[in-house]
Amino acid sequence: MIKVAIIGAENVGKSTLMNALLGRKISETMPVPGTTKGVIRRAFGKVKIPKSMKNPFGGVDELVLIDTAGLYDPQHELRGKVLSEEKFKELLSEIISADVVIHMIDAQYGLHRGMEKLHHLLKFRYERPIIVVVNKIDLVPREQVEELGKLIKKRLEQKPIMLSLVTYEGFNELLEALAYYAQYARK
Repeated sequence: MIKVAIIGAENVGKSTLMNALLGRKISETMPVPGTTKGVIRRAFGKVKIPKSMKNPFGGVDELVLIDTAGLYDPQHELRGKVLSEEKFKELLSEIISADVVIHMIDAQYGLHRGMEKLHHLLKFRYERPIIVVVNKIDLVPREQVEELGKLIKKRLEQKPIMLSLVTYEGFNELLEALAYYAQYARK
């Protein structure tokens, strides 16, 4: 079983992404930040790793998606409004135990400093594979999306996937990245 944690600031689209990946409404979505107050786990199902990808563990594994509460307020350098210190620590523990992390960034607000620190902690200390996704690209001008992509590539040392969960632009690229990183998840 491969655990995939979806993390990001409040109202970035984590629950919407989980619903899109599962093809049905599992996580509640609202325009109000803090709708998800903890962790929601659901089995994605079996994923077949293409033969063209190097996979020493075999060709099929089960993915479990983990939708998390917003860790930070997207407009401020503050912890999410609904998270107590205890809940925040529980979420971090759940994220650290994940095999793959999807780090979502809101195109309207850019890269949050707290999320940047967490990204580097997960990547270098805990050695987790991370898929960086910039969501809501349909809400900002294309030039702004391109500039944000360059900034994220520089600061996180990783090219982000540009995504719109309204138009589904970038969705197939995300699925391919998920399959790719799943083959390297620790067993």
